[in-house]
Amino acid sequence: MKFAIIGNIFQAHKSAYAEILFRLLERRGAHLCICSEFYRFLTDGLHLSLPKVEQFDGNDFDADMVISIGGDGTFLKSAARVGRKEIPILGVNTGRLGFLADISPDELEETIDEIYNNHYSVEARSVLQLQCDNEELMRAPYALNEIAVLKRDSSSMISIRTFINGKYLTTYQADGLIIATPTGSTAYSLSVGGPIVVPHSQTISITPVAPHSLNVRPIVICDDWNITLEVESRSHNFLVAVDGGSVSCDEGIRLHIARADYTIKVVKRFNHTFFDTLRDKLMWGADIR
Repeated sequence: MKFAIIGNIFQAHKSAYAEILFRLLERRGAHLCICSEFYRFLTDGLHLSLPKVEQFDGNDFDADMVISIGGDGTFLKSAARVGRKEIPILGVNTGRLGFLADISPDELEETIDEIYNNHYSVEARSVLQLQCDNEELMRAPYALNEIAVLKRDSSSMISIRTFINGKYLTTYQADGLIIATPTGSTAYSLSVGGPIVVPHSQTISITPVAPHSLNVRPIVICDDWNITLEVESRSHNFLVAVDGGSVSCDEGIRLHIARADYTIKVVKRFNHTFFDTLRDKLMWGADIR
């Protein structure tokens, strides 16, 4: 098998497990290719001794599987590089929470054995696509987690006129609005009171950030519906964040958000379920009395 390796290059302790992974795959006779910036980080920064590997830049690679080493942020970057390639991604969690990257380092050897025995599942996760007149946003318009519209400064709220399939929904007076996939429902959206959505529910959640009206609540819609946003701000600009990467936009721009025409494939162990993750990561049902 050929594996493409993408890892966290900012925190050394999150990448130290890469050497263990390489040894496990080398023992299996795997063909390895590593993104060049991660390779330099491991060899020049951490002074690790790596086996002979192929290097790649950006999304110029092909493989049977991508392995992301880091946290969910690293997984999102890996997903952006994979794009439409339909290469399944395995997330090794060396970060904190880890909803997407949910394989712990001490599960590595067992997980690699399962992969070579074809004992794993692959889940298709929906992706959001943004369309607008901002060239900078159009360089990376796809989001596995969420697309968020946010106020730029710390003063007044923004007004977000929201339309579903061309029909007016409401105007949110808030610090922002988060449009999330089921995958993204346990990310930024959850932290501002959004609903937890099962990954295969084929939905999109719309969650306001600090709304002015207490009777404004999140809403969940079908993921084949289209969303249009028109934003007004006292400062005449606002931020649009696509999976965390934000761009400043001027008033007057119309944002069109819809489900993309491709999915991201996520590798899961057979004994790992979404409900297991909820109990483990969010401590559902835990009684600390």
